[in-house]
Amino acid sequence: MDRRLLWVADSGNVDALYALIHKDPYILQNIDVLPFVHTPLHEASSTGKTDLAMELMVLKPTFAKKLNADGFSPLHLAVENHQVQLALELVKFNHDLVRVAGRKGMTPLHLVVKKGDANLLTEFLLACPESIKDTNVNGETALHIAVMNDKYEELKVLTGWIHRLHKSDAASTEIHVLNKRDRDGNTILHLAAYKNNHKACYYPSL
Repeated sequence: MDRRLLWVADSGNVDALYALIHKDPYILQNIDVLPFVHTPLHEASSTGKTDLAMELMVLKPTFAKKLNADGFSPLHLAVENHQVQLALELVKFNHDLVRVAGRKGMTPLHLVVKKGDANLLTEFLLACPESIKDTNVNGETALHIAVMNDKYEELKVLTGWIHRLHKSDAASTEIHVLNKRDRDGNTILHLAAYKNNHKACYYPSL
């Protein structure tokens, strides 16, 4: 990334961003043409510069779905760096960002479950209910990830959400969530049993 843009992203200075655009109208476009790049939005999302991040979302919404060279989107980085408020603002702007598949097919929803943040997980599910069906490259859903990482609060949120989905679309919920098998053929119950995880086994939806 251009050093001037990096400084702007680190400082969070919106006026400085527009000063750069005055000098070089193509400064953001030159980044956007790259397939994998750490954009100013990635940097702002990592460091919690919410005002600048939202300005960049307006100017270059395409940045939000770009992966950097490490395979992370801006929302992945906000979650990874515990920038909760910024993560929520990104999702308000575009709820589909919850489903962006990054490194190893992990979405921001998967990452929230793995790291453990039941409140943020709830907000993500409210914003994008269908994201509960998404799988990573190993065929693991958010439920698989919760069981494998002993994330019981997150598992409670997910099972509660499944109850809600089950009432409206039981067949799809059974196939795409509850009985979904990972690449090794394991359902969430299999994983709980292999780990001798009695606590997970006795959750209502499991």
